[in-house]
Amino acid sequence: MTPIISIIMGSTSDMPVMEKACKWLNDNAIPFEVNALSAHRTPEAVETFARNAKQRGIKVIIAAAGMSAALPGVIAASTPLPVIGVPIKGMLDGLDAMLSIIQMPPGIPVATVGVNAAQNAAILATQMIALTDEAIAAKIDAWKAVLGDKIEQANEKLKAVKYEYKCN
Repeated sequence: MTPIISIIMGSTSDMPVMEKACKWLNDNAIPFEVNALSAHRTPEAVETFARNAKQRGIKVIIAAAGMSAALPGVIAASTPLPVIGVPIKGMLDGLDAMLSIIQMPPGIPVATVGVNAAQNAAILATQMIALTDEAIAAKIDAWKAVLGDKIEQANEKLKAVKYEYKCN
């Protein structure tokens, strides 16, 4: 099996957040890989990874970063692949990481999801791939249908909740 999504984090301390992306991809049978690479401690390895990702079959890269949050941008500078940044909550509740990721210079785009929103990064990466892969598009459609079912079930449960002035 060849991974089509790569999850990169600056250190394994980001794994509790990134676990949500791994679980979502695994539950939906999307091949992925997970590695720790640091923009500051292993810059050569980050550049080598980014330059070679496309040739290895990777289609989208998810890069998690906290504190200085340089990793997504450094990867985006060295690859033609789409990069999705996941700001990790740390200092300033993750606002510092989010601002670092979204303030990329012209020509080096990084898509950015919310702070600690690793699952959304996995979904977005899969949706990007689904544009040209019907089998993966079908998985996204099936998953989104389940979301609607959950809301319908929740509304049924809410009907049973009684309040003196509740009208529905």
